[in-house]
Amino acid sequence: MSNNANTVLGVVAGTAIGALVGILFAPDKGSNTRKKIADQAVAAQETLQETAMELKDKVSESVSSQKENLGARVEQIVSDVSYKTEDVITTLEAKLKELKARNKQLQKR
Repeated sequence: MSNNANTVLGVVAGTAIGALVGILFAPDKGSNTRKKIADQAVAAQETLQETAMELKDKVSESVSSQKENLGARVEQIVSDVSYKTEDVITTLEAKLKELKARNKQLQKR
């Protein structure tokens, strides 16, 4: 998890805990206190869901970006290998031509 996500999660958790403690120590009827706690729980749940969705989107964007970078890197490697392969083939063809010429000379003797 990134530092931003940890910070947001910490703020949300701190807010929820602070609201819960404040409600519990406030002088009010039990039914009102339970309703306030339920309301705060729903609000905290919604906030956590929003934070989770934002985090999921950020991770998805990061993965997509890394996938694109990887694809570009693979294409570059394939291009480099193709270029090197052509060099190797050219060198081997030159050596083969040289060996054929030597073999021809040896067969003349």
